[in-house]
Amino acid sequence: MLHLSRLTSLALAIAIVIGAPLAHAAEKTTPATTAAVAPANAKPPLPLDELRTFAEVMDRVKAAYVEPVDDKTLLENAIKGMLSNLDPHSAYLGPEDFQELQESTSGEFGGLGIEVGVEDGIVKVVSPIDDTPASKAGIEAGDLIVKINGAPTQGQTMQEAVDKMRGKIGEKITLTLVRDGGTPFDVTLARATIQVKSVKAQMLENGYGYIRITQFQVKTGDEVGKALAKLRKDNGKKMSGLILDLRNNPGGVLQSAVQVADHFLTKGLIVYTKGRIANSELRFSADPADASEGVPLVVLINGGSASASEIVAGALQDQKRGILMGTDSFGKGSVQTVLPLNNDRALKITTALYYTPNGRSIQAQGINPDIVVRRAKVTNEVDGENYKEADLLGHLGNGNGGADKPTLKGGAAAKARPQDDDFQLSQALSLLKGLSITRGN
Repeated sequence: MLHLSRLTSLALAIAIVIGAPLAHAAEKTTPATTAAVAPANAKPPLPLDELRTFAEVMDRVKAAYVEPVDDKTLLENAIKGMLSNLDPHSAYLGPEDFQELQESTSGEFGGLGIEVGVEDGIVKVVSPIDDTPASKAGIEAGDLIVKINGAPTQGQTMQEAVDKMRGKIGEKITLTLVRDGGTPFDVTLARATIQVKSVKAQMLENGYGYIRITQFQVKTGDEVGKALAKLRKDNGKKMSGLILDLRNNPGGVLQSAVQVADHFLTKGLIVYTKGRIANSELRFSADPADASEGVPLVVLINGGSASASEIVAGALQDQKRGILMGTDSFGKGSVQTVLPLNNDRALKITTALYYTPNGRSIQAQGINPDIVVRRAKVTNEVDGENYKEADLLGHLGNGNGGADKPTLKGGAAAKARPQDDDFQLSQALSLLKGLSITRGN
């Protein structure tokens, strides 16, 4: 299982998985012996002095530490230290961390289907997810969750509440809710498999689409393909431009990153990896199909774009398929292999570096955008008392017979759009419009 992610905390990390065959990529190989007696100056297979020191330290800690410490705790801490001191992304995963890693990569977990937040120390429903136990039970946005299985949520962190609502599929759980300041009432519902979508898409304006990828999960490649088809259908024809938003995307499944890039490329290399073990030498190339129909493309990145996001951005930049806009990306160019162990534990260990089609290693450098656009606040100024020719009494009509266009007075407020308060997004849209004009589209 190959995994790329910029964060060490598994609550935030997103795994990058390459496939089951790599689960055995780090199996130890033993060189064949050709003589019955080893040379006298041959080094011992293990550093005996260091192992004796380790055993001595362990005995001293057990004997002298202020509180009793069992062997299991000491050994697990030693393993964690061994992995954590290799690099920021290698780690020893206990059962909970390993399960959380698997859930984050698959986008599936046992839960109720509620997006929650905290308001005045009380857990609040932000939104129930469609077709989940929460939505079917009638839970509404704004409901306060005051108890979970009879235990008050007051003072709990949001993560503590989420952990209690997640669990084994099919198990029942009772939430005590308060709606609009009314009397508390109980809702009992059973946990089900919840699928979290990593792709959001919409039309910003006629002809211009927008796709945001929050993380790269196992199904992200398929979701982007479906999003492209829906945008094309909603537009009624080929789009004039598309924005792919990878900002603050911490990474995810390597195969999904390759699939996403492949939706926009018809030939050439997407990414390759190099490492010490044989299975870490991988190359991924685009197939001729073009789900994007060659639509002009702007890709948004920033310092939160890492790992799999950088694979996609680097491939599209090297292949001259899209214009990168925003700020420098995070710069995580290493690949992690997840090796399952006994007792539902695993090792997450760095096994390779990845490279863009032009051979760039992004490690500790990141991707530089083609056009630097930093975050900024967008404020709309109120139009002053300006008048147009069409407002003047007795003005001449248009020579071609067109209708007059006087100053608009009042009128209904325009519906809020994502680009209205997102400066980087609005700049990307303006660039696409300019390209469309100059190309005569």
